[in-house]
Amino acid sequence: MFAKVIVDVPTYHVDRPFDYIIPAKWQGIIEIGSRVKVPFGRRPVLGFVIALTEETDVPTGKLKAITELLDIEPVLTPELLQLAAWLKHETICFEIDALQAMLPSALRAKYEKMIETLIPIEELSMELATNMKQGRMSYKVAEQANLLAEVKQGVRNGHLRITTKVSQRGKAKQVRYVTVGNLEQIEAAQTVTSTRAKKQHELLQWLAAHSEQQFLPSDIPASTAVLQEVIKAGAASFTQQEIYRDPFATAVDKTTALTLTTEQQQAKDRIVLHEAHTYLLHGITGSGKTEIYLQKIDQVLAEGQQAIMLVPEIALTPQMTERFRGRFGDRVAVMHSGLSSGEKFDEWRKIQQQEVQVVVGARSAIFAPFTNLGIIILDEEHEASYKQEDTPRYHTRDVAIWRSHMHQCPVILGSATPALESYARAVKGVYTLLTLSERAMQQSLPAVEVVDMRDELRSGNRSMFSRSLLTEMTASLARKEQIVLFLNRRGYSSFVMCRDCGTVVQCQNCDISLTYHRSQERLRCHYCGYEEAVPTTCPQCASERIRYFGTGTQKVEEELQKHFPTARVLRMDVDTTRKKGAHEEILSAFGCGEADILLGTQMIAKGLDFPNITVVGVLSADTSLHLPDFRASEKTFQLLTQVSGRAGRHDKEGRVVVQTYTPTHYAIELAQQQDYLPFYEQEMTHRRRAGYPPYFYIALVQVSHEDVLQAGHYAQLATNWLREQLPRIRIIGPTASAISRVQNRYRYQCLIKYKIEPNLIPVLHRLIAMYRADWQKQGVQLTVDLDPSMI
Repeated sequence: MFAKVIVDVPTYHVDRPFDYIIPAKWQGIIEIGSRVKVPFGRRPVLGFVIALTEETDVPTGKLKAITELLDIEPVLTPELLQLAAWLKHETICFEIDALQAMLPSALRAKYEKMIETLIPIEELSMELATNMKQGRMSYKVAEQANLLAEVKQGVRNGHLRITTKVSQRGKAKQVRYVTVGNLEQIEAAQTVTSTRAKKQHELLQWLAAHSEQQFLPSDIPASTAVLQEVIKAGAASFTQQEIYRDPFATAVDKTTALTLTTEQQQAKDRIVLHEAHTYLLHGITGSGKTEIYLQKIDQVLAEGQQAIMLVPEIALTPQMTERFRGRFGDRVAVMHSGLSSGEKFDEWRKIQQQEVQVVVGARSAIFAPFTNLGIIILDEEHEASYKQEDTPRYHTRDVAIWRSHMHQCPVILGSATPALESYARAVKGVYTLLTLSERAMQQSLPAVEVVDMRDELRSGNRSMFSRSLLTEMTASLARKEQIVLFLNRRGYSSFVMCRDCGTVVQCQNCDISLTYHRSQERLRCHYCGYEEAVPTTCPQCASERIRYFGTGTQKVEEELQKHFPTARVLRMDVDTTRKKGAHEEILSAFGCGEADILLGTQMIAKGLDFPNITVVGVLSADTSLHLPDFRASEKTFQLLTQVSGRAGRHDKEGRVVVQTYTPTHYAIELAQQQDYLPFYEQEMTHRRRAGYPPYFYIALVQVSHEDVLQAGHYAQLATNWLREQLPRIRIIGPTASAISRVQNRYRYQCLIKYKIEPNLIPVLHRLIAMYRADWQKQGVQLTVDLDPSMI
């Protein structure tokens, strides 16, 4: 028997299966989807078995054998192996990258160089022998002990050899228990224990009352020394037991299904199970989309099937997880980037072993290894975070629809502000459109006031808060109600500028200004992580007139303390949520009434449902409106509508104040009315004129190099070659990317616009092959994104 293996070497020449001999001891044990260790070149590597066969085209004398079987139970299902092959083709990536994306990081391979002795250890030098354990030493230890020169000489002499050890990153958590013996064993221990050892006899009597039971060592009423003596006497034993790490910080109360409104019931009834079809659930904020999800999943579970529930932001996951645990209890697993590596591993194992039936998580949860899926749901389906920006560059929606066809189950895309592409497909009948036009508790939508900040400046108000917003906040705090303030910019100030010569302090690696973070008194690049101290004088003209411009969340927090010194403020942005569990802590504290004002970036703009929020303030609606992106108007409309929907969701009326310098822009005017359809029609008109999605598909080819001339040269070569191969397609560029330099690499790009072009993907595969065969050696990096979220 032979196994076809995809090896963990992401290079063009080995992006195919290799045949390996299956040793006799593993015949009938190795399965498709298992991980193995195989020799590849001079080193062992991890590999995935994608097929088993009795024949091979390779002469058997040239074939090597699998050296280790890592999984008796496969880690990937046959469906996920097919999905990896589809992703390889559709997103133009290596198959190994697609396979690795489907597994938690704990299961990915860890490669460690080891140094082994080939002669008796006593014949080695004292330094080498001291650092060797059982004839082995890690390469890192040798490096730290300054032994690499001696190791190199030992390898040349044939005394040492360097090998590669392959292991997985994560391990199952083990807990030590004390297992009490039976009465006979305890009596035998009593006879051999000295009569003077009173504490041991007391413990033996306690054990006799709890024979054949299991306890944690901390639950045993004796010191560790006494317990160990009793165990030596044979009355009990230590046993290791595997347990799951618990990612849930708190217990939740059991909930029951709510009575649906007529609209909700109609939408729910139209979703047909056991049928591969996509539904777009377009419901205004607070219309009860989540309850429909819960009740459809309940139907799926009643039929013995499984469900995947996806949310875009990690900040939404705790609230959504609580709702699902309240309804479905221990049948829920959670998967998102906020978990530790071990917690992700354990949650994945629960799914793989079919111990849970529901997964709630962010983008990567779409790869949950379920074998009997009954429904897949994407909440806030318009969110850009459903698109993976690194290889494999998949869109979660496309993967969900692919899996739905494999399992013959429905996909629900839910949003108050659907992506234009999704709504256009629903209008054309590709998806089925389900509409919820009223809030579930019959509340009215909050009143939205748009404030022209130019008028505020003219009237002498130079504060970041308009008079209208200050009035609303003061009244809300007096009523003991809560406020949400939204600003899509973290840090203290967006840039630092010299007032004399106009110099803006730039990142030394990227063509972008550094952001001032007051809490650390540092300037930081949000693209490459570069940091530097805040300059006291201008680096260009040495002027001391260095000032901070723009507003970030840290600065807003400081201003709030000046205006409302007694108000309790919580800030939620990337800086305050770095610590594990921080999202949950902040939202839990706000939900329990421990703060009056929640200030944050876009992670607070959607999904949050707290009854006491009555005022929402958008401090700058223009932040996303003027980005160099054809989706800028759509993203602004979505953000404003979503953040407005956080107010007045229960029995209290809500008010929203939107501050802007462009109050007449249609995205802001229509967000004020919270009316999606007029926005959709107007934006579609602009897209049709400009030739953007959903009227055209787009693909982005980006070339980068450390030398700006080389980057431009290879971008021109790529563009010219594409124009020759695809003469009927419109190709724009090459041009410098919006941020032309990131991490000291200059970036150029060309944009491909097309409708139906069967040759496009094969041509792009050939471009990638050409790049890997030659251009890569010149220091060029080339990426292809078939559905870019930004251009």
